Amino acid sequence: MSAVPGPGAELDLVLALTSAEPVWRLPSDAYREEAAQRQYRPEWTWAAWGPDGQVLARALWWGQSDSTHPLALDCLAVADEVPAAERAALAAALLDAGHQAFRETGAEAPPLYNLMRLPGSWRDDPEHVAAVAWRQEAARRAGLTVEVERLQFEWTPESPLPAAPERLVFSPEPDDEVFLQAMLRVAEGTLDAHTLESEAATGREDTARESLQFYLDRPGKREWWRLAHTPDGALAGLAIPSATPYNRNVGYLGVVPELRGRGYVSEVLAAITRFQAEDGAERVTATTDLGNRPMAAAFTRAGYRTTETRLIFSAPVE
Repeated sequence: MSAVPGPGAELDLVLALTSAEPVWRLPSDAYREEAAQRQYRPEWTWAAWGPDGQVLARALWWGQSDSTHPLALDCLAVADEVPAAERAALAAALLDAGHQAFRETGAEAPPLYNLMRLPGSWRDDPEHVAAVAWRQEAARRAGLTVEVERLQFEWTPESPLPAAPERLVFSPEPDDEVFLQAMLRVAEGTLDAHTLESEAATGREDTARESLQFYLDRPGKREWWRLAHTPDGALAGLAIPSATPYNRNVGYLGVVPELRGRGYVSEVLAAITRFQAEDGAERVTATTDLGNRPMAAAFTRAGYRTTETRLIFSAPVE
């Protein structure tokens, strides 16, 4: 196993790996297009080679153009010729090699593995189940033992805009510390699995600061952020419209515990959606954990449709 050193014959072989499995694989032209933006890089592109120089497996890690270390494993694939019983072990060894290299360059934790574009009914299809199973096992063997299933949503202009908020007042707040306190409030009683795990490991304030920094580092602009208040001035929640390198997204939203169950989450989501649409977004994406049924219902009410299921594997927060 080795990192692909750069463009050329070896990279061509890695990108040419095919598989009959139904799981999504990154097309070679998409890799090259994003590699030109430094979102895929030679040192983040790993392959397992057979004795005759054939590519047996590949792992393609992704990051932002200015990332020092990769942020996520986007594509993990094994050649059809590898026996099914050997795929998990081979893939785990490949991930271990990549993780070790990233640690040696200063990465504090291995990147998460984002197994994306699964249909909502993937558990009903034996081929999907088999393709997911060895990837799950490989991720666990490589230390990515925390698994969360998430639903991906999107809003497009084909859907009506949700009605404008009528009960909440939205205002900018330039002070990050004020926003941090609001994030701490809306995180109380959260159903988000990552937040709960992080709070258990590092505490509530460190988790909120991590979330704050995450959105400050996104392509979205800080001036988009809003706090939501009731007409009498009480904090009701917050709205962070954001963006990825590909499209606009919902980002972060929440309602304080004492005001939940009154439909305010729909007003916060409406404010974000309307802002993104009025700013010209042709697609607004969002995700929520499979178990966060209230948030999933809010997306549906706002005209978002479910586009895929993702399994996200990560190392435990320490």
